[in-house]
Amino acid sequence: MKFGTIPVDEAEGALLAHSIRLDGETLKKGRLLTGDDLDTLRDAGMATVVAARLEPDDVPEDTAAARLAMTLGGPAIRVAEPFTGRANVFAETDGVFTVDKRTIDGVNGLDEAITIATVADHAAVSEGQMLATVKIIPFAAPEAAVNQALAILNDRAPVLRLHPFRPLVARLIQTSLPDTNTKMLDKTARITGERMAAVGGSLASESRCGHTTEALADQITGALAQGCDLLLIAGASAITDRRDVLPAGIEAVGGRIRHFGMPVDPGNLLLLAALDDVPVLGLPGCARSPKLNGFDWVLQRLAAGLEVDRATIMGMGVGGLLTEIPTRPQPRTRKRSVRDESRIAVLVLAAGQSRRMGPTNKLLIPIDGKPMLRHTVEAALTSKANDVIVVTGHEHAAVEAILAGTAVRIVHNPAFADGLSTSLKAGIAALPPGIDAALVCLGDMPEIDAELIDRLIAAFEPGSGRSIVVPTHNGKRGNPVLWGSAFFPAMLAIEGDVGARHLIGQHAEAVVEVAFDNASSLVDIDTPEALEAYLTGQD
Repeated sequence: MKFGTIPVDEAEGALLAHSIRLDGETLKKGRLLTGDDLDTLRDAGMATVVAARLEPDDVPEDTAAARLAMTLGGPAIRVAEPFTGRANVFAETDGVFTVDKRTIDGVNGLDEAITIATVADHAAVSEGQMLATVKIIPFAAPEAAVNQALAILNDRAPVLRLHPFRPLVARLIQTSLPDTNTKMLDKTARITGERMAAVGGSLASESRCGHTTEALADQITGALAQGCDLLLIAGASAITDRRDVLPAGIEAVGGRIRHFGMPVDPGNLLLLAALDDVPVLGLPGCARSPKLNGFDWVLQRLAAGLEVDRATIMGMGVGGLLTEIPTRPQPRTRKRSVRDESRIAVLVLAAGQSRRMGPTNKLLIPIDGKPMLRHTVEAALTSKANDVIVVTGHEHAAVEAILAGTAVRIVHNPAFADGLSTSLKAGIAALPPGIDAALVCLGDMPEIDAELIDRLIAAFEPGSGRSIVVPTHNGKRGNPVLWGSAFFPAMLAIEGDVGARHLIGQHAEAVVEVAFDNASSLVDIDTPEALEAYLTGQD
């Protein structure tokens, strides 16, 4: 890749190295400079620009990121569409994530253009959580390095693994002394049930007995007779020795003690045992609290079907100091406690009077056997968006009729005659709670497809400053535009027959452009001439 300062007159086809803010427009980093862009730069008085040109042995950033990401994962792992040199990898279910650190380190050491980052090895993850990201340092990677990385990853595949949680059935036994607080026992049973639910399992029963070897042995026999995948025992007093009440009670019914103690704090006094093929855990006192402790780490691995033995537990010391880390999460009380993937709604604006088309409502005009609006709506419904809302107004009964049988929510805008802003505000106001972004789509764009929508959704990453996503073709911006929820208040304040386009210029730092080879993001049909040109295949 060639990089440096070049004359503007020679910069067509180069990639802009740094964003340039001009009056009314921002040329974003990574933009493929066009002739129009060069005219804009000249008009601004610029004679040179810092840019990069790819060479024959360079792999473009998105292509390289996608190739590498696709080799990383196995079952239950999904790779998203690449954007700006990044390909993210997500979990498709809850479970425990494991990674071949040696291989990742090896790939990261090949070339500074190639980077792979993952969550921690043996982390408990939730459906939709990002597991890894492949980032190509702009704007390309050497083909030789990419091929070498692919060879390493393919040879050791899968480098990333997701071990889904199994629906384990557990039983809990609690011992008590005369002064044991009953409310504490009740709380322990409740919290243990929540812990089991958090890893996809269930607590089938909870029983109590005196804190003696004989009483505990009887309870263990009864619990095993009822059947379970995991037996949990919480003692009225902490285990202090392998000959204490809990280990003695387990051994009295034929169990074997596999290990006592762990280098995790809180959680030091955990007991690992087994009765036939049933794992048995003597719980540390901290297990009565919902705060993360060593018991959680062991439970997560057992629920994911991973081996837990003495070596496993003794290998938990690095990172095992949990007491002084206030940001450590509590066990999940719902199915997905970490931030889920963004919830995206599509707003299809279909309220206009289509005056420029004449007496016919353009949205009802048949194209390829179905009304124009139906094409747009079906693309939205087959995309990865979570909700599709159609805003109607002019001839709303007829418009709603062509959407019969679709899984859209229709919102009528009685003020449609007052302009586009009223429809935009009606759609934003109708969004369900928890929506992170809205893709505002015009109803007169029959070329829009699910792939385009999904690529825009994949590029949305507000945590990285990408909260307005705009499609482009040959450097020209089009529709639909995806807006992060942070902009909803400003969109609700718009007045008149205008949309939110002006907000793009006001918040250039939040904009990410997604380039498309075809012009589907620029094709809208609002005049008889445009319709005739479209139907006859003219540009």
